[in-house]
Parts: sequence; structure tokens; C-alpha cells
Amino acid sequence: MYSLSTCWNSHRHTDGRAMLREIRDLGFEYAELSHGTRISLLPGILDAVDAGEIKISSLHNFCPLPMGVNHSAPNLFQFSAEDPRERENAHRHTLKTFEFAVRVKASLVVLHLGSIDMKDYTDKLIDMVGRGEKETSKYEKLCEELTQKREAKKEKFVERTKEILRRLLPEAEKHGFKLGIENREALEEIPLESDFRFFFKEFSSPAIGYWHDTGHAQIKENLGFIHHAMHLESMQDRLFGFHIHDVQFPGRDHCAPGSGMIDFAALRPMVKPEHLRVFEFSPRLTVEELKSGVAHVKNIWGAE
Repeated sequence: MYSLSTCWNSHRHTDGRAMLREIRDLGFEYAELSHGTRISLLPGILDAVDAGEIKISSLHNFCPLPMGVNHSAPNLFQFSAEDPRERENAHRHTLKTFEFAVRVKASLVVLHLGSIDMKDYTDKLIDMVGRGEKETSKYEKLCEELTQKREAKKEKFVERTKEILRRLLPEAEKHGFKLGIENREALEEIPLESDFRFFFKEFSSPAIGYWHDTGHAQIKENLGFIHHAMHLESMQDRLFGFHIHDVQFPGRDHCAPGSGMIDFAALRPMVKPEHLRVFEFSPRLTVEELKSGVAHVKNIWGAE
């Protein structure tokens, strides 16, 4: 199943039905409602879904956006936050996403789980890689510093995340949809790239699985923290699906597949018919670039 995320076009629409019709007219039977879905778009979305014009494959938390928030904000409230009020807001608004998922008959909700409270190393490392400094002692030292600080600080943040997830899981199980835990590009976000296997050992429910973002994984490979294809292969037994986009070196993501550096053929052996495949494109992409990127992936991964 291929789907297109509304992150590509939601900003251009005031009517949710017109937004979804644009996606349908590009040949998609399914759409993912992104974390930029404003409350004002909901009436039109429901009209389109109820009329059978399009199906909703998935939602990306938080969807719809909280009242008064009019821009994409998937990390607005974090499960890992030290502030209990923020954690409660994360729990409450995720439940609202679940309610909307039931209403539009989505089969999956994509989740960001939070982050370790520490300074941002990701952008600095991307800049260094872009300048050709990846093999320098300064780069290696900065990576070691990051790794040590993450390990020293992560436990409380991860435990708070797990607590919220345990509270959410029964609702997902009750309604029969899946929770896809997304790999992230920022090095302080959790689960850490080395911790996914351990994380899923604590959540054996078939309702919780891994959601692979191709762009985020490629950025982590560019920084030297994973091997993209090997990481995906290691998660294959818990894999629910993909956010598909390309990366232009070193860290510009949400590009059209074929315009960047991702080897989609190397990922092909891990793509199975049951996996949901969602194109997640930047709003800056033209229709022509979108069509070219979709065709590139379908040519490699198969049209169905």
C-alpha cells in the first residue's frame, strides 16, 4: 500500500476535502494525515472520507493539532518531559489522535516518543560532515562526548516515555490500530539508534512496532551512527512501514526519491507487501518532482 502524507500540501489548503482531493487526483487511494493537520481542516476531511473519495492509511501524532496551534508540531508535548503537565498534555492529545484515527478508520498512528534534555549536537555534526570534517579527531571527539552524555542522562527520560506508552497501549489494542515508533534524525531523540531492540523487548504487544523513516536513517548513516540498510534489516521482525523521502548530502531530507543519495534498491529486500509505505515530502516539492520521486520508488520497490 502506498500513501501520501498531507505534510506536502496541508499548508496550502483551508478546506480538508480539497486537500485530500488533490492527493487523490495524483493517483493515491490512501493519504496519511500529518502532524500539520489543523482543526479547521477536519470537516472537509470527514466529508471526503465519508463520501469514499479517499481512504486514510495513518495519522501522525499529534493529529489534529491542539487548539490554537497552526503549524506542524510533532514534538509540541513530549512523553519524556520532566514537567508532568507536559507529559499529561502529550498523553491527552495522543488520545485525541487515537479518537480521530478510529473516526477515519486509519490502521496506524506514527509516534515521536521524546528526547533527552541536552544540547543539540546533530546540526553541528551535520555541518562538520558537510565541510568534509567527518574523519577528523575533532569530529570523533564530539561524537564520543555526545555518546557519553546520552548514556549518562537517558534513563529517566526513557522510563518516563515507557510509562506514557504503557498507558496508551490498551487504547490502541482496544480499537485495533497499530502504533509505529519512528526513528528520528536528531541524536538526542529516543529511542536511541542502538536501543530499539531493547526497547521492543519490553513491549511485546503486536500493536507496537517500528516505523522506518528513510531520510532520518540516512542522516544517521551520514553522521556515522548506523548503517542504513543493516539497521533496517535488524528491525525487520517489528517493522510496520515507512516514511519515504530522500536526503541530499549531508542532511537535507524530505526530498524526492532519486534526487538524493539513498540507495532504495539496498532497502528493497526488507520491504514486504504488508508494510505501509507513505511518501512524506517537503511542501517545497513541485508536482513534477513528487511524481518523479514516486515513480523512482515504485520502479524499485514495485508498483503495489
